[in-house]
Amino acid sequence: MDVVEAEKLAGEVLTELSEVVIVDERVLRMILTGVVSRGHVLLEDVPGTGKTLTARSFATALGLSFGRIQFTPDMLPADVTGTYIFNEKTREFEFKEGPIFANVILADEINRASPKTQAALLEAMEEGQISMDGTTHALPDPFFVIATQNPVEQGEGTFPLPEAQKDRFLVKSSLGYPDAAGERELLDRREARERSTPTASRILERETVRALQRVPERVRVHEDLKQYIVDLVRATRDDARVEVGVSPRGCQKLFEIVRGWAALAGREYATPDDVKTVAEPVLAHRLVLTAEATVQGTDERDVVDDLLVDLPVPSVGYEPQRPAD
Repeated sequence: MDVVEAEKLAGEVLTELSEVVIVDERVLRMILTGVVSRGHVLLEDVPGTGKTLTARSFATALGLSFGRIQFTPDMLPADVTGTYIFNEKTREFEFKEGPIFANVILADEINRASPKTQAALLEAMEEGQISMDGTTHALPDPFFVIATQNPVEQGEGTFPLPEAQKDRFLVKSSLGYPDAAGERELLDRREARERSTPTASRILERETVRALQRVPERVRVHEDLKQYIVDLVRATRDDARVEVGVSPRGCQKLFEIVRGWAALAGREYATPDDVKTVAEPVLAHRLVLTAEATVQGTDERDVVDDLLVDLPVPSVGYEPQRPAD
């Protein structure tokens, strides 16, 4: 598959999703880029913005299996990953898969789970597998987590995500509130009770999604643009407002999603604008601000935006690729 076909297929998926969920197309494109870039997405939203419908619709449109995990404070790691159950007939213990064994996982209100349960996701998100009693169990391929957390409820029953957990998410975004036209559409749908709720149709197959995930490998990134990415990441570590900057993993993830964004735009090369577009959702949630910056009301996104303004933007040009002999 080449970037032209990737752009066409991405457009078909986004068109189908836009018919079902009332969400800004740019947010849907960012989530789809996360899928193509083999990453995971964290959505921070108030209840009622369509997170479950969005995740389920993505799974359907991509032809992938879907699983939903509602996190609660009393949930145990085995409730997510699975456990061994004794089979009376065979007189042996057999592994019973947990709800995490699906292509697309909606980890709903992930910050309501205890740190121990949250940690059960680390290996799954990073390695695409889980380990139980010395045995490794591979998760379905592709494997993609859409996790949600509520920015409002920070009281009893919630646990902040550890830095290691947040670092596993490729991007952090928000569905946000619909515009006036979108909210009116919701009312029209609610009024027309005789019509079924819109549902997504299957656009792709699992093997097509896997082929899409290989397309970003074709995207060229100029040497000066690579340096721009490195300089941006390192600048987060030197900013006086930041206690912990972006990790080397975050630098690699930024590189990967830049290529994914370019591929879905139908280009075999990345540009500085690609970096600027994806930098905030990829980098901001990885920053830990100083106590002083937090008290002053500084937002992590402001830090990334300021760095993008301050850093000189490279002027890159690409030589045409020669056709293969």
